[in-house]
Amino acid sequence: MEYALITGASSGIGFELANIMAENGHHLILVARREAALQDLKNHLEKSYQATVEIVAMDLSKPGQAKALHEHCVNHRMRVNCLINNAGYGDYGKFDLSKLEIYQNMLQLNIVALTELTALFLDEMKKRKSGRILNVGSLAAFQPGPNLAVYAATKAYTMQFTEALNYELRGTGVTVTLLSPGITETGFFARSHMGVAAIVKNGLMDARTVAMAGYQAMMVGKLNVIPGWKNKILAFGSKTMPSREGLLRIAAAIFKDTSATH
Repeated sequence: MEYALITGASSGIGFELANIMAENGHHLILVARREAALQDLKNHLEKSYQATVEIVAMDLSKPGQAKALHEHCVNHRMRVNCLINNAGYGDYGKFDLSKLEIYQNMLQLNIVALTELTALFLDEMKKRKSGRILNVGSLAAFQPGPNLAVYAATKAYTMQFTEALNYELRGTGVTVTLLSPGITETGFFARSHMGVAAIVKNGLMDARTVAMAGYQAMMVGKLNVIPGWKNKILAFGSKTMPSREGLLRIAAAIFKDTSATH
């Protein structure tokens, strides 16, 4: 039996992707830290859509867990034909005010786990000459992110890694898609303490809308998808700025800590 594996599936974009894929007849492997939330989602999807849903509660920000997840799938003979690297988080605030452990954890999850899972499952997809990979990036990848310095850098990695891999895999039967959402209604802002950022004051996109855009792009093998016309304009504008200094100043305004003005 073939499965779609979704990391960070218990909330936000991952949660909505799980629902969309179950609605469209996919069997699922759902991965997240919170087992109770995964179990609730499994019960809902199996009851509503008659999907086969397996859950794996693990923290992919811990070294070695990506390999353990792959081994779990192999040992249980669950063939993954869609891999969705959605798990990730950020930490809002000046770089030197946060703990080093947070950055180490973030890099492990946002970059290392994503890369390891892609490498482990890609090998099997290439042998079958069939497979789809969706990496969830961010609009933050298009410019430096003052107050989100490490997170924005991890998403720049995700963007360049995905685009390069897409080119390398042309003609293999395996496609890689990059979803670059802007600010979206998820648990991200609570975990990253980003509620005071200027950009959040302008409203959030619906997580299901973002997830649907990613799902549709993945299924047709599209390389890049940026949900929302405002986000498309921001992404295009970052590419046409005449100087990096100008881009940095705009980004600083976007990610400004508004609590400092009160």
